[in-house]
Amino acid sequence: MRFDIISVLPGLLESPFAHSILQRAQKKGIAEIVVHNLRDYATNKQKSVDDYPYGGGSGMVMSIPPFAACIDSLFKERDYDEVIFMSPDGETFSQTIANEFSGKANVIILCGHYKGIDQRIRDIYVTREISIGDYVLSGGELPAAVLVDAIVRLIPGVLNDETSALSDSFQGDLLDAPIYTRPAEWKGHSVPEILLSGHEANINEWRHEQALRRTQERRPDLLED
Repeated sequence: MRFDIISVLPGLLESPFAHSILQRAQKKGIAEIVVHNLRDYATNKQKSVDDYPYGGGSGMVMSIPPFAACIDSLFKERDYDEVIFMSPDGETFSQTIANEFSGKANVIILCGHYKGIDQRIRDIYVTREISIGDYVLSGGELPAAVLVDAIVRLIPGVLNDETSALSDSFQGDLLDAPIYTRPAEWKGHSVPEILLSGHEANINEWRHEQALRRTQERRPDLLED
């Protein structure tokens, strides 16, 4: 799967993609993550990519030509399944959406900055608008990293244990059950006996019950449907 990320601050994305699971996925050739500097597509001397908003108001707006030039050049190279804009007013990102995107081949991710991007870029190019929560960040780079991380770990071959992602929280609309490792006893706190029994069916039943209980206590909204 290929991700083309367009950003005015590409350096913000160097670390998230250079470590752990995302690094391994790229080394294996399972995921390709390319970050494009939006200023490379600016045509003025100052390499500026923003301008004052029509109608007045505070902040600067990212202008059309650099985004359009970058997106058009990418479309000349390959077909894309989605052009995603990371925006606080988009649909809220979820595990369901991550599962859906993990089956795509090529996606473009646009990172906004300043006050936002010219609406015409959203109208002409963008196919999905995604938010990672009801709050505003300085730009779309960190949300883009969150999106890519959540998607890449679902692609077959990325995780050493491919069943691990299937038992994560929010898969099946449930939070994950409590998990434990050695030592079995620590400062008077013991691992539940059922997990030491070796009885797989009973352990799976216990985990499902615990997942239901935790979801009911912490995120009852997930059980409404």
